Amino acid sequence: MTGALVTLAYLVAASLFILGLKRLSSPRTARAGNRMAASGMLIGVVAALLSEQILNPVELIGGLAVGGLIGVVLARRTALTDMPELVAAFNGFGGAASALVAGAEVLREAALPEADLDPIVALTVGLSVLIGGVTLTGSFLAVAKLRGSNANGFPGLRLVSVAVGLATLGALGLLVASASPEAGLPWLGALVACALVLGVLLVLPIGGADMPVVVALLNSYSGMAAAATGFVLGNYALVISGALVGASGLILTRIMCEAMNRSLANVLLGGFGAEAGAAASGGGDEDRTVRSTTTDDAALMMAYAGRVVVVPGYGLAVAQAQHEVRELADLLQKEGVEVAYAIHPVAGRMPGHMNVLLAEASVPYDQLIEMDEINPEMPQVDVVLVVGANDVVNPGARDDETSPIYGMPVINADEAQQVIVMKRSMSTGYAGIQNPLFFNDNTQMLFGDAKVSLKGIVSDLKDLQAA
Repeated sequence: MTGALVTLAYLVAASLFILGLKRLSSPRTARAGNRMAASGMLIGVVAALLSEQILNPVELIGGLAVGGLIGVVLARRTALTDMPELVAAFNGFGGAASALVAGAEVLREAALPEADLDPIVALTVGLSVLIGGVTLTGSFLAVAKLRGSNANGFPGLRLVSVAVGLATLGALGLLVASASPEAGLPWLGALVACALVLGVLLVLPIGGADMPVVVALLNSYSGMAAAATGFVLGNYALVISGALVGASGLILTRIMCEAMNRSLANVLLGGFGAEAGAAASGGGDEDRTVRSTTTDDAALMMAYAGRVVVVPGYGLAVAQAQHEVRELADLLQKEGVEVAYAIHPVAGRMPGHMNVLLAEASVPYDQLIEMDEINPEMPQVDVVLVVGANDVVNPGARDDETSPIYGMPVINADEAQQVIVMKRSMSTGYAGIQNPLFFNDNTQMLFGDAKVSLKGIVSDLKDLQAA
């Protein structure tokens, strides 16, 4: 491909990235936006490989076919409950790819006779390797924590982290100061080792409840690593796409921190959901009792309600009960009951988790109401149905100054006339603390698998309508 065609291809790819990102801001256009961004990436990859003559057409088509097949298999086999882990893994692979490509540039230069290592190039390569290495190990540790790992650190972790951080900066500095690529190779290897260890040390003390924020931050890291690699290669599409991912990841991280009323420093250093959450998990509720209900009582209560609000959580995703929730809502609406869904910004394990889950069941977008819009209306709601949510409806975040999540904005489900909470047991949520809502006088607990319970409610509601 000629230089003009390559530049045009990169311009088209960058335009598709920007337009796709814009469309991802709305559930109605998100699917089209995803396709546009993917098309932009395809154009950018093909243009880069052909312009540098890295692969011949047969190898290019073969690679695209294999990669596309792997992507299709992953997309079809990965449940929505595992989507946060998949996103974290993609972040890790993205960081690794950036680090490998940037490092390969130094190796290529080292193979040339009497080659000089430009300090700016060395710094850019070092940053790509550093950020990419941290992203790789940090992301896969995040995957382990999302899957329930209890690894939360060891005595002296902070001191070790500081020591490794200083060693990392030292290796980076020596790489930049190297006179030639060959002389810089040992320091590049040391930088890789330090970055991989640093990624583990940075994520290790962070509690499980903060993993969605960490995944968003690591997503930003992967974008910054890609942008740095783009500068190394002089690839404009990679610079633009990496910058977009990095910036959007940082914005998303900030939004999530605001939704939890915490600073990023507090997330990275506080270990929320680990030691702090475990220590506060009791809260003096052990001697209090809860009121249980049945599916037929829940059906009767909602059948005579004027307005029902569903609060979905991770338990809904685990039970894969989104279609049953939609069926229940349809039955209630046929009887004239107004139904809406209250969506907390950090419900589930990743931003937009509940939106995607409900969209899969074709829940109308206009029924998805954000937390700030629904909270003022909660006192006028007849029944709130909490399906698998815990921390995002915990009134302790609003009323209990001793709670680890005090100050975190929550959905005020307790202000409704009646509350039905669907849970498997009285176990704590992801933050590791008990929820006072479960013990309120206007709360009834419906224990069991959410999908089974919802099917029971739907069946009982049909019986009521047929009577």
